Amino acid sequence: MTDTEFRGRLREFFAEKRVRREVERIRRLPPEAETGRMEVYRWLGERGWLAPHWPVEFGGLGLGPAEAAALTEEMLLAGVPDDLHTLSIGIVGTFLLHSGSAAQKQAHLPSLASGERAATVLFTEAECGSDLSALRTSASPDGGGWRLRGSKIYNQKSQFADMALCAARTRDSGVGMDGITLFLVPLTSAGVHIETVPSLGNDRFTQVVIDGLLLTEDAVVGAPHDGWTLMNDLLLLERTGIDFHAKARSLFDTVVRRAAQSGKLDDPAYSHSLAELDARLSAAEALAWRQVRNLTRGEPDPVGSAMAKWYASEQVRPILRAAAEVDGLDAALSGWDEDAPEDGVLEAAYRTGPSHRLASGTSEVMLYLIAASGLGLL
Repeated sequence: MTDTEFRGRLREFFAEKRVRREVERIRRLPPEAETGRMEVYRWLGERGWLAPHWPVEFGGLGLGPAEAAALTEEMLLAGVPDDLHTLSIGIVGTFLLHSGSAAQKQAHLPSLASGERAATVLFTEAECGSDLSALRTSASPDGGGWRLRGSKIYNQKSQFADMALCAARTRDSGVGMDGITLFLVPLTSAGVHIETVPSLGNDRFTQVVIDGLLLTEDAVVGAPHDGWTLMNDLLLLERTGIDFHAKARSLFDTVVRRAAQSGKLDDPAYSHSLAELDARLSAAEALAWRQVRNLTRGEPDPVGSAMAKWYASEQVRPILRAAAEVDGLDAALSGWDEDAPEDGVLEAAYRTGPSHRLASGTSEVMLYLIAASGLGLL
């Protein structure tokens, strides 16, 4: 099955009445509500589509990066939130698939691919944002296992997840990047405390405090003390720009729909700037798909991935400006207001807009990678 054929089947699925009903339900949730596990994920999992690039033995279809990218793109364009999917499949699943033991793969991948279980990531701490080498969460040897202590914050969907991939310091050599180990942490265990933290967006962050949780040696992902290398190597596989492009395109389509409804789409004062934005998004899509093709060939491009992510995420700000020009003050009405355009989607996008430039590597870090590794300027 080609990626084009797979995309066609995905579009048919996302057009099904049950899926559209679920999307509409999610869309109309009040701003204080938050989506967790969704039936749509389970329906995709039943077909092997939630992780189509995974081997069949682990719940996938044995397809490639192009099909995985097509799923992400079509999911977002159809209005299905992808956060828990990205965390479970795109990040935690990727780490297990490439670096997990045979036992870890068999124990966790099938249930993640089916949508029955979910996973999240515990990397960020209060004193280390983009610089994970400064993390303070620690794990010390204890009776053949590891005793884990620390606090993680600004994590997402931890309150809905079964387990987490957690980075902790297991050796202090004086070099921040040395001595970091990755662990699988069961979030329902005693000793793990989860609290929600308000955020700018409708979805809350969480703070996860781990108070002396004892983990067995089987909880280590990859080799002890090798977490920094794994994070740098494997997070590259997550960063193609596809998700950022699709989110920007979905938002742009909403703005264009509003312009058409108000008659402003025929006004050159609006249509010219919208046409320019459309061209920019087409360029973002091309950059992102170039990275997908590189992954398909087994030739990941760190600089190209940084370019694709940076360019796609930077388009959100002009799209939001266009939304304000098309709808005026109405675009600032939240989902609590029955008169809000698109059920408050535009207002919510204003609040979450900055996250596009922060998530999966800040714009500044992406520019640094481009300048240093791509252009040799630093």
